[in-house]
Amino acid sequence: MIKVLNFFNSNKIKVRIAAFLCVLASINNQSKAQENLYPNTFPLEDVVLLNGPFLNARDLNIKVLLQYNVDKLLAPYLKEAGLSPKNKSYKNWDGLDGHVAGHYLTAMALNYASTKNQECKKRMDDMVNELKSCQDANTKNYPDWAIGYVGGVPNSKAIWSTLQNGDFKAYHATWVPWYNAHKMYAGLRDAWLYGKNEEAKDLFLKFCDWGIAITSKLSEKQFQSMLDTEYGGMNEVFADAYQMTGLLKYLEAAKKFSHQSLLNPLAKGIDNLNNKHANTQVPKAIGFQRIGELSKDENYLKAGSFFWETVAFNRSLSFGGNSRREFFPSASSATDFINDVEGPESCNTYNMLKLTQNLFRVNPSAKYIDFYEKALYNHILSTQHPSHGGYVYFTPARPRHYRVYSAPNEGMWCCVGSGMENHGKYNEFIYTHQNDSLYLNLFVASELNWKQKGVKLKQETNFPEVDFTKLTITEGNANFNLMVRNPSWVKKEALKILVNGKLVAAEPNELSYVTINRKWKKGDVITINLPMHTWLSPIPNVPEYASIMHGPILLAAKTGTEDLNGLIAGDSRWGHIASGKKLPVDQAPIIIEDNKENLANKLMSINGQPMNFSFASAKIINAEKQLVLQPFYKVHDARYMMYWMTLSNAQYSSYLDSLASAEKQKLALQARTIDFVAPGEQQPEVDHAMLKENSKTGSFNDEFWRDASNQGFFSYLMSTQGKTNLSLYVKYWGAEWGNRKFDIYIDDEKLVTVDNTQKWNQSMFQNEEYQIPESMLTGKKAIRVKFQSLPGNTAGAVYYIRLTEL
Repeated sequence: MIKVLNFFNSNKIKVRIAAFLCVLASINNQSKAQENLYPNTFPLEDVVLLNGPFLNARDLNIKVLLQYNVDKLLAPYLKEAGLSPKNKSYKNWDGLDGHVAGHYLTAMALNYASTKNQECKKRMDDMVNELKSCQDANTKNYPDWAIGYVGGVPNSKAIWSTLQNGDFKAYHATWVPWYNAHKMYAGLRDAWLYGKNEEAKDLFLKFCDWGIAITSKLSEKQFQSMLDTEYGGMNEVFADAYQMTGLLKYLEAAKKFSHQSLLNPLAKGIDNLNNKHANTQVPKAIGFQRIGELSKDENYLKAGSFFWETVAFNRSLSFGGNSRREFFPSASSATDFINDVEGPESCNTYNMLKLTQNLFRVNPSAKYIDFYEKALYNHILSTQHPSHGGYVYFTPARPRHYRVYSAPNEGMWCCVGSGMENHGKYNEFIYTHQNDSLYLNLFVASELNWKQKGVKLKQETNFPEVDFTKLTITEGNANFNLMVRNPSWVKKEALKILVNGKLVAAEPNELSYVTINRKWKKGDVITINLPMHTWLSPIPNVPEYASIMHGPILLAAKTGTEDLNGLIAGDSRWGHIASGKKLPVDQAPIIIEDNKENLANKLMSINGQPMNFSFASAKIINAEKQLVLQPFYKVHDARYMMYWMTLSNAQYSSYLDSLASAEKQKLALQARTIDFVAPGEQQPEVDHAMLKENSKTGSFNDEFWRDASNQGFFSYLMSTQGKTNLSLYVKYWGAEWGNRKFDIYIDDEKLVTVDNTQKWNQSMFQNEEYQIPESMLTGKKAIRVKFQSLPGNTAGAVYYIRLTEL
């Protein structure tokens, strides 16, 4: 008997039971595709947005989406299938040709489901029909490698026909092929999931079968090596295919597409994310969670959950975004959030919200919604321009910097693709359900039609401009639990709930939801008071910088409109980066307050302008004009402050002392300097008889630089004044990309081999001093200092060179 019980408790049986349930779900009413895959969500058509910022953003986004040319989006797919494109591809990010089409297909499905917009449906159906032609053509034209393939990855034939045999040369020479393909996997899934297009489901599953076949000969070692290159959410889509069909081959494929070097540490509660590309990792974690959810495998469940915990609580800024220069910084590099302009990437938050929804489905805790709400209002909503609808890639946290926006039909960045989807999802998570419980997650004006209960509900609110919401049962009578979220930003015991004007007990459970159980009837009114207060939220690991929050809303201040270079970006490769002048951080406004908890009392609401505040009696240094705090999602076309250096009077005095000390050190260094060169500046280089080969120059952060690659070099003739106690003092930037290993020579004798590859990972200048042996200086009035790149490396970039006395 014990053996039988152990047998039935084994993971294998659990998986088989889960598979059986998946089959039942896939058979039961295909019209409920969304509910079958995400059973706690309501069909998008059953949640209607009412007037408010989210409705406005959704409608503007549809208008922008319909400006795109579907034939251009599909051109890469026809080309790779050996068919004739009907138009030329969009040229921006052509190395990633095809990725936006998958996002666009998802966006069409989402918006059709929510609004019944017939043009969105037509475009969705036309794309699916065209993609079927591509899949059929691939199967016919390239039967040795492309049966079921429907991808637009450039050079597909060379990549996949060789990868299937373990040859990764073409794969590694191409920009993230699996990441690119994943966007169309997701697009086809969503055309079925939300758009109810059965043809899309068939294409999706055949595409999944191709993915299994093309990798079937790879060893485990080869497979994991392949996953070292960003591959999007491939493990997630295979988990979805498993849930859709109950076929174990898809679950096995999902596990194969799970990167063990991330999965295993996360499953043990180890954060190994430092200096990893952030948006490469988030989709992996989404897949871990989905595999764990469907298979009940604890390692996958733990990995997905722990990833969310450490990113949401330890690595995210107050608006919900994470990463700088697309990578997770270490604790010592977190100041890059202040120094760099490549702040959190919109795609990261897009994916973190997806992971959050999935985790909530398994464990409906309010902590997930707290994060979701913060990221939704402060990041996602803020990434859409309110008039032309352009999308944002990077959101700098650097004081007094700005964001740039895409122009329709030009920028084809990854965050354009995810942006196309973002604004069509606003009605997806306001309400969820589980058994006889209705969860009120978000305070967004909307109407819900809970068909299963025969109940309609209307939520009326101008939140966050008001701190309450009202729900009315507009149709039907039913017993159910209304689960009202108790937000973390509401002070303890401050939440007040009234049903038909009578106060009810508002004791939250361990998951921070208040349960109201009763037979609800038409005309019942539930009023929820959500008093907001103002509080400070510091940057993780940078406590001297804090943002000002009111409830869940990030407050920011416009500081100027000077030099907003590239505000609306064109189709240049780097147009998504706000390249205007960096204003000095030390000259940005500084808040002086001995008791930071008291700062909220020094802010004053501005009459007639909800959610707008003045600093009133707060002490602000470096403020050139009166600053007005307002929700960050309303700040556009301007430089801004979202993070403020916040110091006590004593700390400020110390800060001034440190500036004085830095100035003293600067003067002392100048006094030690025998000779110097500013690389990249014409006259100093001419004056020092520069020689060079395979060398280039440029400017960054208001300073010029020079480097050399392909075994090139650059050198300068520098005066020693006959002195022999000298060192070479060199300034570098602390966050260079690529391999940075090179030799420094004094005349023809090697002084040192330098390796700056990922040495600092900090967005600030770094100074290195190399002592020169007396033997290299004796009897010389001048020496030639040479920077020589090593094979496959770059020498520099070098920003300043000095010969200094020891």
